[in-house]
Amino acid sequence: MRVRALRTPQDRFAALPDFGYPARYADVGGLRMAYVAAGPPDGEPVLLLHGEPSWSFLYRKVLPVLADAGLRAIAADLVGFGRSDKPAEMSDHSYARHVEWVRALAFDALGLSGVTLVGQDWGGLIGLRLVAEHPGRFARVVAANTGLPTGDHPMPEIWLRFREVVRTAPVLGISRLVQAGCRSVLAGEVLAAYEAPFPDESFKAGPRVMPSLVPTTPGDPASAANRAAWQQLSAWDKPFLVAFSDSDPITGAMAPILKAAVPGAAETVIEGAGHFLQEDAGERLGTVIADFIRGT
Repeated sequence: MRVRALRTPQDRFAALPDFGYPARYADVGGLRMAYVAAGPPDGEPVLLLHGEPSWSFLYRKVLPVLADAGLRAIAADLVGFGRSDKPAEMSDHSYARHVEWVRALAFDALGLSGVTLVGQDWGGLIGLRLVAEHPGRFARVVAANTGLPTGDHPMPEIWLRFREVVRTAPVLGISRLVQAGCRSVLAGEVLAAYEAPFPDESFKAGPRVMPSLVPTTPGDPASAANRAAWQQLSAWDKPFLVAFSDSDPITGAMAPILKAAVPGAAETVIEGAGHFLQEDAGERLGTVIADFIRGT
């Protein structure tokens, strides 16, 4: 697959607060995908996946906690986000392609096995598919404010309106979307870091299209694969933690569904945090992940 992709100039990332990790890159099907790593190279790997419309910067409070626990924490930038290449057309993005891009990074480029997945928002929609399709690669799962929709249940009207606004807004305010999903007030330099990957509107095909890729009808292109993933997860026999915040109107309803569906799933509630719990309670989330790995 050859797509026309844009690449954000490096100087856009020159003044990131508390995020001094050097960018690393891998080729995934002809596109460059970025990631950062913290902790010992021989530590047990933890793959941290972000969602809409953020990037690995979201995990800057989580990474040092995991590194201090002796873990090898790897935070990826989804294609279309962060320092990764940005396909210029919304039609270049599909759910299946995003699953494949992350698979190529984690397994082909990095050769990861014995992985703990941490997936939030789209990071879970993609990561849970990988867990179900490659269960032998994963040691455990932390699902944080995420889900795995199949389109078999109607989405709320407010979400459908959000999807349309994101797709069609003349100017898409990335940092405004992140702030809207936080309980805490983000500093100006943090808001600027979320805008950094997108010099102008031409770079925003990924953030604009991602809500439209969430299955909302039973016949959606991703519905069958997600139903198959639920079947695999219902037979999951390794540690699984549902770590949702207490104040997420977007995915909060998925927590009891995941806990009921996955055998033996444990649950913990991250208090005082919104949808982007990494921003509101990043150190706490990092401790929860490290304790979960240590205890299993």
